[in-house]
Amino acid sequence: MKITYNWLKDFINLKISPESLAEKLTLAGLEVVSLEKVKGDTVLEIEITSNRLDWLSVLGIAREVSAITQEKLKLSSQLKFSHFGNSTKSSAKDFGLKVQVEDKKDCPFYSGRIISGLKVGPSPVWLKEKLELLGCRSVNNVVDITNYILFTYGQPLHAFDLDLLSQKQVQVRRALKGEEITLIDGETKLLDPEILVIADLKKPIALAGIMGGKATEVTAQTRNILLESAIFNPVLIRRAKQKLGLQSESAYRFERGVDPQMAQLASCQAQRLICQLAGGTAQAVKFSSNLKFTSPVIKLDAQEVDKLLGLSIPVKRMVQIFNQLGLKVKALASGVLAVSIPSFRADLKLPVDLIEELARIYGYDKIPQTFPEIIPGKNITQAHDIVGGLKNILVALGLQEVITYSLIDRTLLARAQMQQPEKLVEILNPLSREQEILRPTLLPSLMRCVAFNLNQQPEKVNIFEVAHTFLAPEAGVQENLFLGLALSGSNTCLTPSGVIKDQLSLLHLKGILERLFEKLGVKDFDFLSQGHNKFDILIKGEKVGVMLGVNAGVLKEFEIKNHQVILGEVNLAKLFLYLGVERKFCALPKYPPIARDISFIMKDNILINDLVKKMQDSGGQLLRVVKVVDYYQGKQIPAGFKGFTVSCVYRAEDRTLTEAEVTPFYNATCSLLQECFGAKLR
Repeated sequence: MKITYNWLKDFINLKISPESLAEKLTLAGLEVVSLEKVKGDTVLEIEITSNRLDWLSVLGIAREVSAITQEKLKLSSQLKFSHFGNSTKSSAKDFGLKVQVEDKKDCPFYSGRIISGLKVGPSPVWLKEKLELLGCRSVNNVVDITNYILFTYGQPLHAFDLDLLSQKQVQVRRALKGEEITLIDGETKLLDPEILVIADLKKPIALAGIMGGKATEVTAQTRNILLESAIFNPVLIRRAKQKLGLQSESAYRFERGVDPQMAQLASCQAQRLICQLAGGTAQAVKFSSNLKFTSPVIKLDAQEVDKLLGLSIPVKRMVQIFNQLGLKVKALASGVLAVSIPSFRADLKLPVDLIEELARIYGYDKIPQTFPEIIPGKNITQAHDIVGGLKNILVALGLQEVITYSLIDRTLLARAQMQQPEKLVEILNPLSREQEILRPTLLPSLMRCVAFNLNQQPEKVNIFEVAHTFLAPEAGVQENLFLGLALSGSNTCLTPSGVIKDQLSLLHLKGILERLFEKLGVKDFDFLSQGHNKFDILIKGEKVGVMLGVNAGVLKEFEIKNHQVILGEVNLAKLFLYLGVERKFCALPKYPPIARDISFIMKDNILINDLVKKMQDSGGQLLRVVKVVDYYQGKQIPAGFKGFTVSCVYRAEDRTLTEAEVTPFYNATCSLLQECFGAKLR
């Protein structure tokens, strides 16, 4: 949108330079993208947002400048009326003109003013210069006046040569399939029923809201005109211009919506100028209207303004800003304003919209800069919040989430060699055999998912799913939330000695679950062996899940070759009973630790977890960490034994430990390993 500095001065007494004006407009949200001095004037190009149709006119920009500079807006006497008469009292001659609107939804308002006896010729210099500064070519005095009104008030107009209309009849209708029109730019367009046209009895004479036709354009031979002012459906205008590949100043405004109360006003102003500059005589007005506009009222509490913006704007200044923006204000109570919204501000719908207007005009720079208040979040206790955190932890550990169907077939349970519960939830009328029952466990579905992914030949498959399982005891359907995990393949590590592949096993799944439980604050968990490749997951002695290695028979059922598959399942309802999501932050240790490593061999049937727990329980207050740092089975270790290196970390909170203090604890730990586990020190 282009405007000129001198054109704005027709509406407001500007006392600031164009450069200062451009800066103030930009700070208020009307970004001035260019500033150019031409012929003693300054052209400002402004970026207009799609919701501000009122900015598509000099008058609309002038309102903003009035509010920003606190200068009074200068309006002519005609602009002070909100409604104009529907007929012209000068002459009743209407040349037998008839106006017909086919669908009021396509065109809720249409008026045609007849002006006779005019003389079409060149425009005066002032009018030519105003239009040419905006990049609009001067045509003749009548056409230039319609363009002048468009730029000034934002209402597109069009003038037809009245004598060229067939039988003096105007129709606003949809185009017929196959109809054509030659436009004023010389192009011929093929039309269809999605396009709205202005037509006489024989043919279309204009594309509604876009461009006029060549057949009825105003020329030097024109003596009588029909001055059109209308409101068209914005959706129709936008679709038509895109379909036909056309663009015009009129379409640019109509597709965004125009001020419903400006159509008659702009028509009156154009009529006055045409009679003044072209010497015509105003005749009758023909119109069709379905407009009903009631100004909505928004209540605004000054305290809400202070609360939202963080600064106190005096109520008197608020009223001033609203009045200068063209809004009518009425005080209801102490600090409460009733703001009446005019037709040209359809973007104002809520109190927060009015607060934004106050912030723009009062000045964003006056809003104090403060750091945002950081309020620690409350403890996470809702199940869906915990599940979200659980998923984030697993993704961080390298797993990928999958979603499988709740409905499965019975054969899937059999293929997975899962023990079928007595009471399955059966579907009475399944759509297919694959949807016979609601799954009682997640593991068969995860097995099928692993098989599919391995068939795509990836290096490894690390997946998990959080979903419900279903059983049907006597009391009814029982629905439980479970976590299912599945691992297969190997981790690949690149070392100086070459590539090492670490086959995924139960130890990897155990490590994932340990890390998950630690993050969730779960304590006293354990993994109890139930035979070959199967462990129960315990928390404080209660079973909450299971992890297992899939046997060869099941792998064959799912056509998995040369891969081991590890599965795990955890009952989340039980797990949630042992969460410790509260967090306490501790200071970093002030004093350094002392680490002692113990290397030993022990029998293969002894669980290292039992050994580590025993060392932690008997290590005393100075023992902080016990961890396995090396594990070995091979030629140097006797058959039936395994070698370990355990690192013990000692630290005191109030001093630096000495060797003399640590040695007794170290010796006691070595004796413990020998006496309780039969370990042989290396």
